[in-house]
Amino acid sequence: QVQLVESGGGLVQAGGSLRLSCAASGRTISTYRMGWFRQVPGKEREFVATITWGGSSTSYADSVKGRFTISRDNAKNTVYLQMNSLKPEDTAVYYCAANRPATVKYDYWGQGTQVTVSS
Repeated sequence: QVQLVESGGGLVQAGGSLRLSCAASGRTISTYRMGWFRQVPGKEREFVATITWGGSSTSYADSVKGRFTISRDNAKNTVYLQMNSLKPEDTAVYYCAANRPATVKYDYWGQGTQVTVSS
């Protein structure tokens, strides 16, 4: 089992930056694809960004491309999401997720961290 704990959320003004962290415990995530997702009340959870196990490949939702950067430090068993040029529409609960090798879906999820961007 993998436990994921997000941190770094908060209230920020539009144009500001936040860095989210996702600390994993229970086992190493060095072979796992990791992802960030977000959800607004009343809406479905949406994909934000993902990174391969070695960090060599990343992909982003169009809405955050060029503003957000996903990265990982396998030695620290941690994944990050650097969010710059934040917009009010980025307001959501942000979730970290882990995808085991050779599986399609994300198997483990964190509890989420709230990000609120004021205009």
